[in-house]
Order: sequence, then structure tokens, then C-alpha cells
Amino acid sequence: MAKPNYQFEKRQREQQKKLKKAEKAQRKAQPAPLAPEADAHLTPECQTPV
Repeated sequence: MAKPNYQFEKRQREQQKKLKKAEKAQRKAQPAPLAPEADAHLTPECQTPV
């Protein structure tokens, strides 16, 4: 039976963490698009006329 390669597994986990962290930073750097659902809960009286 082959021995497990713990260094390889650890390196893979660290690479996944680094990739996930980079993706999260990229999402935070981009401005969030305004969702039309965000204003859907407001009643017509609360909305200002345009």
C-alpha cells in the first residue's frame, strides 16, 4: 500500500485557500450591481417620483 503524500495534500489545500481568497478580493473590488429586487419591497408611497 502506498504512503499518503501529506506535503502534496497540504500544498493543494493552501493553493485552494489562496485561489478562494483572490476570488473574494476580486469580487469586493468590483462595484456591486444594483438589484431591482432590492427596491421591490418598498411601497409606492415610499418611493420618490423621478
